[in-house]
Amino acid sequence: MPDTTAPTYPASHTIGGQAITLRPMVRADGDAFLAFSSKLDHHDLMFLRRDITSAKDLKHWIDEIESGLTTLILALAGDKVIGYATVQRSDLPWTSHVAELRVLIAKEWRGKGLGRVLTGDAFAIALSEGIEKMMAQMTLDQRGAIAVFEGIGFRPEALLRDHVKDRDGETHDLLVLSHEVARYRERDS
Repeated sequence: MPDTTAPTYPASHTIGGQAITLRPMVRADGDAFLAFSSKLDHHDLMFLRRDITSAKDLKHWIDEIESGLTTLILALAGDKVIGYATVQRSDLPWTSHVAELRVLIAKEWRGKGLGRVLTGDAFAIALSEGIEKMMAQMTLDQRGAIAVFEGIGFRPEALLRDHVKDRDGETHDLLVLSHEVARYRERDS
């Protein structure tokens, strides 16, 4: 039986030889989060559900976090946001067992294991909340992210052709991957 205990925060880790802290996002983190998001490549932002570089959109997102529909775990190096993971639940009863996972890491922190740590916490949160299935979306050219997600057991479920437009008006295919949450923990047990 997989462990269904939620992680406790703040949590300290050493990633790439540096101390980092994971903890839930609060409203006071808005400016630090905007500083993080403003440095992201436009391509990193393309598949997101909202414009996280907009203070107005971020305020609405924080409202959603405070409502309990979304859990957002920040990764911090000191007081600097270096990444995050979200577990976005649905308020519809027929999809209440499904959540969407999003993980985004600052470029200079990629490839060091931070994404795996954040994803592990996101799965633990999902399990503790009774989520049975996680979904993830990304464009086909995000090969590194696809490899990471497939490496932890996500499998392609749908390909939506020309579903995303970048800032230059070019369309991109969107890949939808899924994973049964309990299998993630069973694999690591």
